[in-house]
Amino acid sequence: MKIALVTGANSGMGLATTVELAKQGMHVVMLCRNPRKGKVAWISAKEQSRSQEITLMNADLGSMESIREFAAEFKKKFDHLDILVNNAGVVSLKRQLTDDGFESQLGVNHLGHFLLTNLLLDELKKSQAGRIIVVSSGAHKWGKIDFDDPHFEKGYNVAKGYGRSKLANILFTKALAKRLEGTNVTVNAVHPGAVATNLGVNRKTEFGRSITRVLKPFFQTAEEGAKTAVYLATSNEVADVSGRYFYKMKEVDVSEDAKNEWLAEELWGWSEERVGL
Repeated sequence: MKIALVTGANSGMGLATTVELAKQGMHVVMLCRNPRKGKVAWISAKEQSRSQEITLMNADLGSMESIREFAAEFKKKFDHLDILVNNAGVVSLKRQLTDDGFESQLGVNHLGHFLLTNLLLDELKKSQAGRIIVVSSGAHKWGKIDFDDPHFEKGYNVAKGYGRSKLANILFTKALAKRLEGTNVTVNAVHPGAVATNLGVNRKTEFGRSITRVLKPFFQTAEEGAKTAVYLATSNEVADVSGRYFYKMKEVDVSEDAKNEWLAEELWGWSEERVGL
């Protein structure tokens, strides 16, 4: 049985992706930050998919220590990993820092997934054909990487911060694809489109929930948003495709910065230093 791991699986696209992969006969590990919300989502996922092959595990992608503990626990429970969906994401309306002192959007959306993916690469290589899906966004097009002020100490802007983290997602995908050449593992990024999720809701205070409720009718459902990630995780059409960026199940172009191989390598080295790899 194939094993899939979905981060941020307690709501929105993460939950929708979990349900769909479970329906397709996989054992899905739901990685959730909040144990209580995770438990509710785990019950819901089993009901929606009519599958008992779903495991709930907890970790905070804003904590390098938590990620390392999770990876060690995952390796005790499972001997391989077929699919990793790096779905979890935050939008911080005000500047916030992770446990390790990183600006929260870059810290969770990029650095947390950077560490998690690298810690699980050996498990993915044990699969017949490992696949990594990185959920990015069209917001990458206005993102800029600034190594002199990566955590916005000189002035914070939520849109610039989110764009930076989503650009980092694509640069990470490109750099990782190069490192995985000649292996049985592929990695691709996805723009899910505008999806009605909890993104932008404060992780601790729930501030922003009323805004998402008002905007919900104008967005895709979580199930619609998850389609391309599920496609990249399961379709034979993309079995040998790696290092690309998809929207609505089609490969699409990225910004000039996202094509910059030097920038991708610089970010990789910078990220390795930050997470202690």
